[in-house]
Amino acid sequence: MRVLFMSTPVSTHFAPSIPLAWALRAAGHEVLVAGQPDIVGTAHGAGLCTAVVGEYFDALEPLTSGLPDGKRPIEVGRTRVRDGHWEAVNKIWLIHCRYMVSQYLALAREWQPDLIVADPLEFSALIVGGVLGIPTVNRRWGIDPAGFPGQEMARRTMGTMLGRLGLDGLPEPALVIDPCPPSLQVPEAPPSRGMRYVPFNGSGTLPDWAKEEPHGRRRVCVTFGRLTAALNGIPLFRATAEAAGECEDVETILTLEPEFQDELGPVPPSVRVVDPAPLNLFLGTCDAVVHHGGASSTLTASAFGLPQLVLPGITDTFVVADRVEAVGAGRQLDEAESQNDPAAIHAALRALLDEPGYTKSAHQLRDEIASMTTPADLVPVLEELAG
Repeated sequence: MRVLFMSTPVSTHFAPSIPLAWALRAAGHEVLVAGQPDIVGTAHGAGLCTAVVGEYFDALEPLTSGLPDGKRPIEVGRTRVRDGHWEAVNKIWLIHCRYMVSQYLALAREWQPDLIVADPLEFSALIVGGVLGIPTVNRRWGIDPAGFPGQEMARRTMGTMLGRLGLDGLPEPALVIDPCPPSLQVPEAPPSRGMRYVPFNGSGTLPDWAKEEPHGRRRVCVTFGRLTAALNGIPLFRATAEAAGECEDVETILTLEPEFQDELGPVPPSVRVVDPAPLNLFLGTCDAVVHHGGASSTLTASAFGLPQLVLPGITDTFVVADRVEAVGAGRQLDEAESQNDPAAIHAALRALLDEPGYTKSAHQLRDEIASMTTPADLVPVLEELAG
């Protein structure tokens, strides 16, 4: 069986597909990842072959365009999305689809896949599958409040283009696979087939410090991802480092790309600033996580059963924060004022560490993930879909 993986040009949108791609390869199937150069490095780092389609997209550009110097999006009221208002976000992917679909069609005609797997916002995958009669599977990347509204928007607005391609409308996916545990997913998400989240946070080397015991103290990981730093987020790193440094019984691991570390400046003695490494290599040594609400960070922390403090900043990260708090596995600070206040961050972090209910709920989330169907167990389902 030949399986074509497609993705919007954001590496974190593609990464949750990797364990499923591994499972298919291990079962003897051919896998090809088709996408723009933005995701090629992630695919190659996972040992997957690629076909480059189109040019660099650079998803950071729409977020930085017009952003005042030194201000984060949350500080100027931008990209804060809640309550189902996803039109502005999804419009980007509708335009993207119009430019890309012909190139994906050409590739699919040449490679002739038996099955297509794609994230919900890569509308080209459903169109290619519909035009060529190939079953298409949507794979969510985690908590997903945007994918199904995006597809409804595509059905409302892309009729003329779809008609030119011989389609009556945007085809429905043959199957929706969801790596998010049901209790954590947004309640309004359409039905799906669950798949256990297997953490893939990139490839890397186990750091020496991860082999060391935290000397009787608890360990907290602070990880905001490269995007936060690039969006004028270094003050958030500083505030969080100062807050964590006030916890006398805590050793803090703060991950930050080397090019931003000089800008960060000095941190409290109990805070260790390290180069990014795959979270799954060291979260097993931690007692809590502070992060930005990214899908990978959220689900990896959940898989390890760790309480989470979420400091959201853009688009769906606010919904992620809501869901983590709703299931009792963490807390959130979702206003710029509280995120810029080390005392507020310290109080929230202290609550995570001292109130046992957060750890109990986090362990329940971990157990829920562990009970889900593995990617390997889904391979026969996909084989049947492909005939």
